[in-house]
Amino acid sequence: MTKAFREMANHDSFGGILLVACAILAMLVANTPLYGFYQSVLDIPVAVQFGSFEIAKPLLLWINDGLMAIFFLFVGLEVKRELLEGHLSSPGQVMLPAIAAVAGIAIPAAIFVAFNYDQATTLQGWAIPAATDIAFALGIFSLFGKSLPVSLKLFLLSVAIFDDIGAIVIIALFYSSDLSLQSMIVALGGLALLFALNRAKVRVTMVYLAVGLVVWAAVLKSGVHATLAGFAIAWFIPLRVRDEDGHPMLAQLEHRIQPWVALFILPVFAFANAGVRVIGISAEALFNPLTIGIAAGLFLGKQLGIFAACWLAVKSGMAALPAGASWRQVYGVSMLCGIGFTMSLFIGSLAFEGADPAYLSSVKIGVLMGSILSAVAGAFFISREVSVATPGKRPVSESGAT
Repeated sequence: MTKAFREMANHDSFGGILLVACAILAMLVANTPLYGFYQSVLDIPVAVQFGSFEIAKPLLLWINDGLMAIFFLFVGLEVKRELLEGHLSSPGQVMLPAIAAVAGIAIPAAIFVAFNYDQATTLQGWAIPAATDIAFALGIFSLFGKSLPVSLKLFLLSVAIFDDIGAIVIIALFYSSDLSLQSMIVALGGLALLFALNRAKVRVTMVYLAVGLVVWAAVLKSGVHATLAGFAIAWFIPLRVRDEDGHPMLAQLEHRIQPWVALFILPVFAFANAGVRVIGISAEALFNPLTIGIAAGLFLGKQLGIFAACWLAVKSGMAALPAGASWRQVYGVSMLCGIGFTMSLFIGSLAFEGADPAYLSSVKIGVLMGSILSAVAGAFFISREVSVATPGKRPVSESGAT
């Protein structure tokens, strides 16, 4: 791993910019004569076989089920670290973002249902506007909110983390089907082995990852979505045990995965899933209940739900505003939480897997509309807050914040 590669990955704004660039590239390709080639590449069949065991999927599903499992492993490692010893490890730090995240899931879903309550098929996408894209949202904040309190960035990160936990629960409960008991037993056995390795303080990271690969394959065959395996595996990686090189195992694994997630996995996912043809698109495709429900849920539901929940929590004495932050700044961050993109596209691919391609096109349009509106409005609002800040005044930050 080169130093320059890691420095780019660690820069919050670069990850967001790369995501946007890959999404734009996908849309450009999808609206040129290259569209047929683009689709044919994503449809290339890829198979892995070991004896009678076989996994055969088109390339697109290897990206969505395989690469995204690594992303969820990274998310799981981050969540575990933050909850056990990070800035979410004390009740006072957890309360406001947790309340905000719950409202930020419920209100967008309610808005979507309001547009689609009488459409049995489209109603399957109720969870699409409930997600926040951490990389994209943090990238916008880093570009336009550099002079704002660091506590605001931590608040945004915390809301997004709880949002991811909610998305994972939703995927497990509502987007898994046709469960295979045999595969579930194998997966649970693998998790039990990971627990034993953790308790025995085994220091070889590759042993955990090898067992994790078996767990992923079993979950893939079980009917539970395979990405959940990544999140589950993360919770059995030791937090304080040092690996064979003397580094804390969980922190070191998170450190090694992060550049690949930021600079490869998420950009590849964006390029593979954001390509939608807009040439000759009909008014029905732009303004149908599915598209509008998603766009309105992200742009309106997220900001209203999160901000209203924060206001009620603070006014009732249940929580306090982020240190040094104003209500206007919190509202700007609430807007940024409407950037669903990666997670929204991912949930959309699960909700309408195997359905008419027109549904997935509407999902992509709705996600792009809601996310772009949220990004532009949030960036404008945040930048205005920076411009009116007192000249020369240093932003207030929380001790130990990184």
